[in-house]
Amino acid sequence: MPSENSNDLIVIGTGPAGEKAAYKAAYFGKKVAIIEKEKCYGGAGINTGTISSKTLKESALYYSGKYDTGMYGQDRVLDGKTTIQNFLYRKNLVIETLEKAVLLNFELHGVDLFNGTASFQDQNTIIISGDDGEKRITGDYILIATGSYPFQPPDIPFDGIIVHDSDSILNIMRIPDSLCIVGAGVIGCKYATIFSAMGAKVYLINSGDKILPFLDDEIAQTLLDYMQGEGVEVILNASIDEMIVPENIENDIQIRLQDGMEFEVDMFLFAADRSGSTKLLNCDKVNVELGKREAIVVNDKYQTSRENIYAVGDVIGFPALASTSMDQGRVAVSNMFDIRDLDALPKVFPYGIYTIPEVSMVGITEEEAKESGMDYLTGRAHHQNIPRGRIMGVQTGMLKIIVSKDDMVIRGVHIMGRLASEMIHYGLAIVQSEKTVNEVIATVFNYPTLHDLYKYACYDALGNLGGHEIKDF
Repeated sequence: MPSENSNDLIVIGTGPAGEKAAYKAAYFGKKVAIIEKEKCYGGAGINTGTISSKTLKESALYYSGKYDTGMYGQDRVLDGKTTIQNFLYRKNLVIETLEKAVLLNFELHGVDLFNGTASFQDQNTIIISGDDGEKRITGDYILIATGSYPFQPPDIPFDGIIVHDSDSILNIMRIPDSLCIVGAGVIGCKYATIFSAMGAKVYLINSGDKILPFLDDEIAQTLLDYMQGEGVEVILNASIDEMIVPENIENDIQIRLQDGMEFEVDMFLFAADRSGSTKLLNCDKVNVELGKREAIVVNDKYQTSRENIYAVGDVIGFPALASTSMDQGRVAVSNMFDIRDLDALPKVFPYGIYTIPEVSMVGITEEEAKESGMDYLTGRAHHQNIPRGRIMGVQTGMLKIIVSKDDMVIRGVHIMGRLASEMIHYGLAIVQSEKTVNEVIATVFNYPTLHDLYKYACYDALGNLGGHEIKDF
């Protein structure tokens, strides 16, 4: 085995968490090596999750003309001529471009890149197994950022052709005419709306009694109503009793639910649960503790049960967002090298769900306000009722605020509609800084913009405070 390569930090995984950690450590003068087992770089953030699926959503909007319907007197209609090559073109181009950017940044920061599968020899030594045999490198600190992988129940015959998980669905060879999705979480709801927009008949099955259960109930119900209005058949409190996959992929998959309902589809997606990518690391060799679904257990500094080994990103579980994973990587580097510029993540951060339409939230839900005993108010505004919404031809969407009644501070913002994941950042600012309803009303926005939703939601909250409706000031 070749001689050791000594480093201040070894990062395992080039996804959002590992990438940003490597850049930061290198920026502060540390000798950094990063290891990637795949032939592509950027992890799930670029290749199988964050970037790729969001690009597919934009492709679905473009080819379906979903947001243009009724606006200009002539609608774009899906005519069956959209090929799978057309549909995947933009996704593949964006992935290729961003992967090159990741590699260039490693080079610019002086990060040594190794391709191969990493495993622990001891707490400071990593064995890299690749096409060229094995290499051994050492590091004072080791950061695990290997992400997660889709959970595959053993009774589902995944083939990556007509039966998919959330990774393989991104490389389909045709656009389905009908699709059954199991799991009404973030991934399931996202793909349900994408493929519905592309004209597929979608069945969305969930074992629970609601979709996206962490959302504010009213927002989740509004999204559910929209999905059902678009033809998505959402089946709650349900599970599959039998699934018959044909030997000839030209034939349909037969599905029977436990309540006896039967239907046929030509494609299937299992989108429930993911597990930490730790199997190949030999964590037991260095006594790194694992928790539920193979996730690594860490403390508030992202330190594992081994003091020089840290873990960040999806491999540690919740919240498993690209946005938080990036900063977890930066925080871990700050903690291990005592940089003291960023020692913890903010307690308040936004969630973005890239369904059609988008959903985003920050702060508390109405249900959480009730459970905490807070004396609260709500305020609502609807996209289709404000000038910018009418210009854009928006037919659905709302912004909802949760306000503590004693001080009129906005404690939560929830948006369903066009550009929700962009709009939420003003909500993040006002929740973090504890702005009051009157302070938001007194803020000057460009006009007309969707940010007027914030003011009208505040007007509505004031109306609820006084027991009467305030339409405008």
